[in-house]
Amino acid sequence: MDYRTLFSLLRRCIVSKSIKPGKIIHQKIITLGLQQNTSLCKTLIEFYLSFQLSQSAKLVFQSIETPLENSFWNGILAAYTKNYLFKETLEVFDRLLVNSFLKPDHYTYPSVFRACAGLNRVFYGQNVHAQTIKNGCLLDVVVASSMARMYFKCDMFDHALQVFDEMTDRDAACWNTLMSCYYQMGQCEKALELFEEMKLSGFKPNSVTITTAISCCARLMDLERGKKIQEEFIRKEFLQDDFVSTSLVNMYAKCGCMEMAKEFFEQISDKTLTTWNSIIGGFSLMGDSYACIELFRRMAMARVRPSLTTLTSLLMASSRSANLIHGKLIHGYLIRNNIDPDIFIYSSLLDFYFKCDKVASAETIFQKMPRSNVVAWNVMISGYVSSGSFFEALGLFAEMKEAGIEPDDITFITSLTACSQLTALEQGKEIHGDIIDRKLENNEIVMGALLQMYAKCGAVLEASKIFSELPERDLISWTSMITAYGNHGQAVDALKLFEEMLQSNMKPDRVTFLAVISACSHAGLVDEGFKFFNCMVSDYGIEPTVEDYSCLIDLLGRAGRLREAYDFIQRTGENVKDNVEILSTIFSACHLQGELELGEEIGKVLMEKDRNNPATYVALSKMYASIDEWKNARAVRVNMEEKGLRKKPGCSWIEVDKRMETFLVEDKMHPQAELIYDCLGTLSLHGNG
Repeated sequence: MDYRTLFSLLRRCIVSKSIKPGKIIHQKIITLGLQQNTSLCKTLIEFYLSFQLSQSAKLVFQSIETPLENSFWNGILAAYTKNYLFKETLEVFDRLLVNSFLKPDHYTYPSVFRACAGLNRVFYGQNVHAQTIKNGCLLDVVVASSMARMYFKCDMFDHALQVFDEMTDRDAACWNTLMSCYYQMGQCEKALELFEEMKLSGFKPNSVTITTAISCCARLMDLERGKKIQEEFIRKEFLQDDFVSTSLVNMYAKCGCMEMAKEFFEQISDKTLTTWNSIIGGFSLMGDSYACIELFRRMAMARVRPSLTTLTSLLMASSRSANLIHGKLIHGYLIRNNIDPDIFIYSSLLDFYFKCDKVASAETIFQKMPRSNVVAWNVMISGYVSSGSFFEALGLFAEMKEAGIEPDDITFITSLTACSQLTALEQGKEIHGDIIDRKLENNEIVMGALLQMYAKCGAVLEASKIFSELPERDLISWTSMITAYGNHGQAVDALKLFEEMLQSNMKPDRVTFLAVISACSHAGLVDEGFKFFNCMVSDYGIEPTVEDYSCLIDLLGRAGRLREAYDFIQRTGENVKDNVEILSTIFSACHLQGELELGEEIGKVLMEKDRNNPATYVALSKMYASIDEWKNARAVRVNMEEKGLRKKPGCSWIEVDKRMETFLVEDKMHPQAELIYDCLGTLSLHGNG
């Protein structure tokens, strides 16, 4: 049996994955004394590596006394890198370098650079780079392209670009490498510029080029450019390439064109995990949890195991749609399959439970998850704020600092929002100090949140100082400052600032006009308030909402023009004049100003429209009592009791030593309740005296 027959049989074992016959052939090679035959040795090494038996492959290589063919060494290097044995690749290359009879050639270096990239051995790669300059191998396009890829994978993008710029000869592969480099760096516009340059240079884009270009369009949300590339280059043969089709699914999904995404998705015969993730991710962005769950079911039937990315998208879809059943289904899947969640899964679970108003479930997840980085704390604090649990948000912020976790800009923004809602000025000032310590004064969003906090806490001077120091003023900061002036009776300053805002070419929105009209309301500037309301509707085309009308009613109500306010509402559309919120605004004004006749009229309408709201009954009863109509007052109270309605106890809070102390009406649960009531009794005696 000659070596050609053995070679052929060994190749057959590699193709058929037959390990036992291959080992028998190896024994035969040794028996026949052919263990020094380089062709057989190279094939034996490839055979063992195909079964992940790297030690056996290494022994075969070491048994060769003096391999004197470059092709043998290059074949071994290629086989090692193909099987991701990068350390062994560099060991073989080191042996080649000390061989006195052989030198590396242009077939050697691509494998070496790939191994350097795999091990992140950039210093070693730079030494090899120097070798290629000395021996002239760098002139080879494949060598230069593999070197650029190494620098790119080792995050040395400038070096990769320099290698590309210095290449005298370029092929499609090196263009693709550089496009991928720009894409990974997030510079998609540069990648697409390179795509155009490649076409102008006469190179025909291949499937890799098209995939990268389409992926860039997806990241930029540039659907038109993506469609143009599709029409120009994606012919029938390219659509058979699953990578190209998957990139199209991803682009259409990210741009919200789910019909087109679904069409390309269904055309792909061999759907990879990336393909499934693209289509599920698209429906997740739309908040369509039903479509996501159906795709998840099909994915399971196709025996494709979901990744953490898949599960994150499914949880995000459930969160966006606030679908408790779907989210719990995915949470259950995680538990049943013993999947170790990453920070994205944990964050998605927290967000999902908060969106579904399951705060206790979110708290349970938070207690179980790793809390060594700021992301977990941010999601929890943000969840508390979004669910209106402001005390808990500030409590967690304090706990986070005690745990030694450094807050970032997101932490400060959400915590300041909680301070704004609670008017917790002292805590807000403390956070301001933290912001200065971390040198975030140039962060527009953080400073905008700080401005809002001071404005809502009534610290107008501090708010004004922050506003004047803002690096750039956006619509929110202008509106916050106008609101601060208006709420504290500085209507002239509020209107002056509004004029400044218009002169800076900043276009006001509905919230800005609400702030301006509210400022007029606080100062009794009724005509000016009406002028701005009309300006909002006619000049800026903003359709008034219930909130806008309520603000206008408040403007007229504060000026005592309640009948005018009611008549104005009655002249508007059905959806406004019968709106409970607007009627309640007029009714409250009637109660405050003792306008019994109109108040009684509106009160009866409200009790008819909103029968289960105890506030209306209480206010109407008090109105009757204020003019000694005790019979009517008692009748309203009896009616309220018969319906089983109880007014919710009032709640207030005060900040003491940077802690928020909360109180309810007739509250006896406070740890210092006895002392507080004694103090109130003493104050009451002094007041009566």
